[in-house]
Amino acid sequence: MAKKEKAAHKKSAEVAPARAPAGPPPQPDAVTIDKKTYEKELRRLQIELVKLQEWVRSQGLKVVVIFEGRDAAGKGGVIKRITESLNPRVCRVVALPTPTEREKTQWYFQRYVVHLPAAGEMVLFDRSWYNRAGVERVMGFCTDDEYREFLRSAPEFERMLVRSGVILIKYWFSVSDKEQEKRFQARIADPTKRWKLSPMDVQSRSRWVEYSRAKDEMFAHTDIKQAPWYVVNADNKMCARLNCIRHLLSLIPYQDLTPEPIQLPPRQEEHGYVRPPITDQTFVPELYLPEKAA
Repeated sequence: MAKKEKAAHKKSAEVAPARAPAGPPPQPDAVTIDKKTYEKELRRLQIELVKLQEWVRSQGLKVVVIFEGRDAAGKGGVIKRITESLNPRVCRVVALPTPTEREKTQWYFQRYVVHLPAAGEMVLFDRSWYNRAGVERVMGFCTDDEYREFLRSAPEFERMLVRSGVILIKYWFSVSDKEQEKRFQARIADPTKRWKLSPMDVQSRSRWVEYSRAKDEMFAHTDIKQAPWYVVNADNKMCARLNCIRHLLSLIPYQDLTPEPIQLPPRQEEHGYVRPPITDQTFVPELYLPEKAA
């Protein structure tokens, strides 16, 4: 009996499909980070982002970075860490709402084209034209013909952008079922984050497999040599932020154009200037006061 069970177990192991690994294998130079290390490395990378910004501006580069992925995968958190130290006149975020009735009648890519960068600008798309391959496909917001046309047109549209001089970078944030559930529950519990949980997000939980199939088909058609997809393992937010920012910096060669330290001129003399009475001005009520020095 024991031999039969052993043979049956061996046979089932042979025919059972191999499970895909949870994520990419660790790199040889990878390091484990804690909160302190994360903050230190993030600060270093944000300084490099400022250098990249100055290089983009001085060289007249046109940079587009697309952030796509599962709901609650951490796209917004990465975008926030990228932009918080940058000049909004150089680096801006585009997060478009639901298309209007007029926009629905336009060429599909039309409402995205107006947000593309001019020389010396970086544009970060928090969701992009890939809405058609994801939520629109799964939720039935587009027809089968519109979907198939998108899969044909998107690679040509992106090749056209690249030929015109646009640096196009595409990131897909991958998060596990278990981690997404955890983040959704955290949003439900936190009043400051509840707005992030839209009806479409709720639907994405019940249509997990459909979204997986849509993503696989999207990759099959749009993971092109001129603009490949880069997948970010986003189960750990701190690691995902650092990995994505560091990778972004590696894709655009830049030089350090940090200017010399600025010398402030002396303050102008008052020469008889008299400040108007404080009572003539309307101040914000000071309901919070600094702690008195000991």
